[in-house]
Amino acid sequence: MAFDFKKEFKEYYMPKNKPELVTVPPMNYIAVRGQGDPNDPAGDYQRAIGVLYAVAYTLKMSYKSDYHIAGFFEYVVPPLEGFWQQDGAAGIDYNNKSAFRWTSVIRLPDFVTPSDFDWAVAAASAKKQLDCSGASFLTVDEGLCVQMMHLGPFDDEPHSVAMMDAFAREHGFVSDLSDARLHHEIYLSDARRVAPEKWRTVIRHPVRPA
Repeated sequence: MAFDFKKEFKEYYMPKNKPELVTVPPMNYIAVRGQGDPNDPAGDYQRAIGVLYAVAYTLKMSYKSDYHIAGFFEYVVPPLEGFWQQDGAAGIDYNNKSAFRWTSVIRLPDFVTPSDFDWAVAAASAKKQLDCSGASFLTVDEGLCVQMMHLGPFDDEPHSVAMMDAFAREHGFVSDLSDARLHHEIYLSDARRVAPEKWRTVIRHPVRPA
């Protein structure tokens, strides 16, 4: 059976719908950076998603190619994630989506090296006739965070964020959002097939001792 990150690492992908503390270890990602409203059908975000999945599935299916990755095992492509920020904002202003700067990511298995990644970018570009040169190999060490499962539309996230902030204060921590530690979302629902009120999104914020 293929390795499934969501099942093997439930503490990072399947939190409860109430805040909790978690220490997140360093993880490697396929990353595409951009800015603007993610809901714009002709915007950079939609193109970024195409690039991410092209590279992700090239790596997943590499065992059927002439390229062999040391230590490879079959796995389920992890869910789409995103790191979000806005210039001059302490958190996220959901009413100003055009101001978003985002890094859209998909987690990589640890056996994927930067050299393997470079091969996948070139192979995906050639096979898909898609410019994947904007994809980069990114390592993120989030450290101590507060997270919870948000249920419902993205625009309702402020309610969950307020719960997370209150939980952090009650336990002697404060939000540590910065240019280096960002608002993080993990998307567990296919927004094209699931009603917004049933969307499941992991929200994760960095914290530090008060």
